Amino acid sequence: MNTRDIMNLALKLANMDHIPADSAIHVEGDNIKKVLLTIDVDPSIIMLAKEQGYDAIIAHHPIGKSMLDFHKVFDRHIEYMLAYDIDEELAKEAVNALKQKVMLRTHTSIYTHTVAVAEMLNMPLLNIHLPCDELMRQRIVNTLKASKIEKVSDIIDSVKQIPEFRDAYTDPLVVYGDADNKVNRYAVVIAAGTNGGAEIAKLYFVADVNTVVYLHISNEELAKLKASTVDGNLVILGHHAGDSLGLNIFADELEKHGLEVTRLGIIH
Repeated sequence: MNTRDIMNLALKLANMDHIPADSAIHVEGDNIKKVLLTIDVDPSIIMLAKEQGYDAIIAHHPIGKSMLDFHKVFDRHIEYMLAYDIDEELAKEAVNALKQKVMLRTHTSIYTHTVAVAEMLNMPLLNIHLPCDELMRQRIVNTLKASKIEKVSDIIDSVKQIPEFRDAYTDPLVVYGDADNKVNRYAVVIAAGTNGGAEIAKLYFVADVNTVVYLHISNEELAKLKASTVDGNLVILGHHAGDSLGLNIFADELEKHGLEVTRLGIIH
């Protein structure tokens, strides 16, 4: 396989017809047989992969240009909200605020460093973010659909059937609301670049979607949510476990295509 084949496989599995803005082939390569799969990558990991004889590195989180363009995939939040009949203008307003926040943060980064090391060492390098997150989201959604969800705690119990969440050191948490609360409607708000923060969660709550599932939320955004008067429940599942799930699904497919895959720091 080459780097293009690897990316195309991820897109096919996630039912995507183009490379999303948060993913990229940073250094192209051919005749790839042995890959290092990692959630994050930095120059030390690139040097390790080179020393250990890997043909390519597949990272998850955005680096280089894809890190600068990361915020462009946040429009998926709008698609999700429209599916729950949330007002389009309110959805766009909340997402645009989130885009601005993340764009300004990434604008401060030294974004060429890691890719430059890969280029210097002639190490093929990709990062595949949204496609792998979509594989993870589909598995979570299907697991919940197959379960009887009556209380918020049922969401946690259902997700913990998935090995990555069961085996992680971080447990799924109810960070807003109560585990004993009844669930009328829930939304799995995952695979949209990042979590929606307080404002997007509140839009679901006022639309009678009383339970929202994120992978994670910052303490600052949670404080904003707690300072509001809106009723609802927010469940966070765990970033490391979620990323591991998506990457494991992808790794299994790579192995079916004949690649040797080493999973670095991935719950497996």
